Amino acid sequence: MEKTLKDALRAISEPPEPAPTVGFVLEVLSGADQGKRLTVSSARVLVGTGPICDLVLTDERVSRRHLALSVESSTLRVDDLQSTNGTFANEIRIAGAYLRGGETITIGKTLMLVTLVPAEEGEKIARSVGFGRVLGTSVKMQRVYAFARKIAASDISCTIEGETGTGKEQLAEAIHDESPRAKAPFIVFDCTALPGTLMESALFGHEKGSFTGASATRRGVFEQADGGTLFIDEIGDLDIALQPKLLRAIQRGETQRVGGTGWIKSNVRILAATRRDLDREVQEGRFRDDLFFRLAVARIELPPLRERGADVEFLARAFWASLGPSAGPFPTEFLTRYRGHTWPGNVRELLNTVVRWQALGEMGLGEQIAEDAPESLAAPPVAANKASADASNDLVERLIRDAVPFSKARQLAALDFERRYVKSILESFGGNVTKAAQASGIGRRYFHMLLAKIEDSGEK
Repeated sequence: MEKTLKDALRAISEPPEPAPTVGFVLEVLSGADQGKRLTVSSARVLVGTGPICDLVLTDERVSRRHLALSVESSTLRVDDLQSTNGTFANEIRIAGAYLRGGETITIGKTLMLVTLVPAEEGEKIARSVGFGRVLGTSVKMQRVYAFARKIAASDISCTIEGETGTGKEQLAEAIHDESPRAKAPFIVFDCTALPGTLMESALFGHEKGSFTGASATRRGVFEQADGGTLFIDEIGDLDIALQPKLLRAIQRGETQRVGGTGWIKSNVRILAATRRDLDREVQEGRFRDDLFFRLAVARIELPPLRERGADVEFLARAFWASLGPSAGPFPTEFLTRYRGHTWPGNVRELLNTVVRWQALGEMGLGEQIAEDAPESLAAPPVAANKASADASNDLVERLIRDAVPFSKARQLAALDFERRYVKSILESFGGNVTKAAQASGIGRRYFHMLLAKIEDSGEK
């Protein structure tokens, strides 16, 4: 995989976009916090009265998370985060704007000046074609790499934000692989994969006999990740009733199994990811502010593919090369066919489209390239199997007929789906886990976890 990717990267002659060499300083000119300053360089930052903000103000007319700032090329992007009293640039109310320096920003009773400055030597971004398995040469991705390297060298918690398919799990895995914990476990916990009744057990483990079906003692993901990294995917979907328990586990570094009485210490670095706007989730009471504060010590925002310019061709060629020599030369008509496509499914959609093209050819795609139906592109190139579909429907009907409790029925149906999906995709790629995981749009380690779960269930 890595060898063919490197070959593909060398084959691309277009140089990376020039890395930006500017930053911005935000200085409070008047108001309760006069004199405070904030430098904006390689990461998205927040301004407001909440403790999570990078510039914390005491102005009572400023919202807890009032606005976000980020550098794009040589401009400062300002986004109002649905604040109560609004954001004004040069006395004009804005929802979002791009500033070049010299403007004023007013929020509440606070007046701030925006100043353009050369980037400090330590903030200049080295050109790179990727970070781990996350690839791209665009300016936005260069900024992601620079910040991710800093995060990897530290041991702080980090939340990775971005649309579905942008590569959040791959970035988390790359941060782990570049960190001092690289030789320790990297454990994935998906907040959308289990019903709420089973999530606490999966997080913290359970003792034998602690509930119906607990036939053996099981370690939770904190125990499994001890010494390494725990990646909590789609943290924004975590049941709010479990959020204080997760917060306690992170704060104290100890967990208690369901049905247990003792506390189990663990040394875990937390990375989280979400497709949701956590700022809004907090404001609307669906996510705890104190948990957000713990998880988002640092934040990385992965840009959607539609904002990454020439990365589409770069990634398409790299993905094609990763399919191996049997794929043949990269089809230039692929780029013609998809010129103007906005890739709503992001990098995952592009990967699956490349894999499907290689497997079926241009005519095999039929009408599946419609922009309004990205889900159809997310499916791996697995032939339809009517017998499997019928068997799956039979299982659901049996579960309903036998009046199996809802949570248990959903667990059994999900396991059956996972078993059939994994078996089918593995067969399509001759048992190659790396290629199967790529085509599935999930991380290699998570794919291995699915395999292990299926084996533990006694299904082959």
